[in-house]
Amino acid sequence: MSSEPVIEIRNLTKDYRDFWGRRKTRAVNSLSLTINKGEVFGLLGPNGSGKTTTMKLLLGLLFPTEGDISIFGEPALEVKKNSRIGYLPEESYFYRFLTARETLDFYGKLFGMSKKERKERTEKLLDQVKLNPRFWNRQLKEYSKGMTRRIGLAQALINDPELVLLDEPTSGLDPIGRQEMKDIIQDLRDQGKTVVICGHLLPDIEEICDRIAILYGGELKVLGRFDELLVSQGETQLLTSSLSEEAMADVRAALAKHGAEIREITHPTNSLDDLFVNTVKESQARPGRRFVPPGQSQSQTSGEGSESAETTTASQNDE
Repeated sequence: MSSEPVIEIRNLTKDYRDFWGRRKTRAVNSLSLTINKGEVFGLLGPNGSGKTTTMKLLLGLLFPTEGDISIFGEPALEVKKNSRIGYLPEESYFYRFLTARETLDFYGKLFGMSKKERKERTEKLLDQVKLNPRFWNRQLKEYSKGMTRRIGLAQALINDPELVLLDEPTSGLDPIGRQEMKDIIQDLRDQGKTVVICGHLLPDIEEICDRIAILYGGELKVLGRFDELLVSQGETQLLTSSLSEEAMADVRAALAKHGAEIREITHPTNSLDDLFVNTVKESQARPGRRFVPPGQSQSQTSGEGSESAETTTASQNDE
């Protein structure tokens, strides 16, 4: 992972307004974070937390109310930067009467690729997403959700993008398909590509992401690396060789007396599920405050560009 920023978000706010221009909902509130080249970044949060809105703002599909977004050093609203981005939405909508080959050929044409290049990319991607070759020439209306998901990922990669945005990439896949999807994402990271994932299957996120951000009510609550966020610094865990019952009873007093070998001294870790649920519960109980995981300091979860751990709720009141 490089220190070169690919995405820079500064004080991003997005309001949805009614016909009269009055604010109905603040979907994103003063969000600031940086995503670097070559990392897999997880954007998490319960329904209505602002994840999808943030994705659309990154793609330039929505206009921010306040704040700035820079992608590859260019404003997010600059259309030409999208040629360097691949996007897999939560629900993919394809022409049902096209085959897998025809679908990828169609999207290749949209990127101005030559016929030879389209053919080579199509063959490579269908193999990469592990779609059974006997379905390559069958219409998409015959596909299961999992198979359609694979085509969706192939479509997102047709232009060999530098930045890949994935919304629920493992949705609809069986356990084998989920593992294959994670392998593909890890391969993209190995190629130096930057991947941003929105998802709810937390074990998958935990396995493949370098860093995560948890949003609640449109606000950033937690930001950091897994080895920082999930480790409980207030406790120590010892792993020893097998001990007799006598040794177990006396272990606190004299481990060495019984010839026990201390093989590992670590800090016990929580699960991403626990971190996510605790963040949401704390945000509900104490709105407007940054969540600090147990055993962590405020600086570990504050994130880049954040001026304060607390945010005022006054700006969230209807204008």
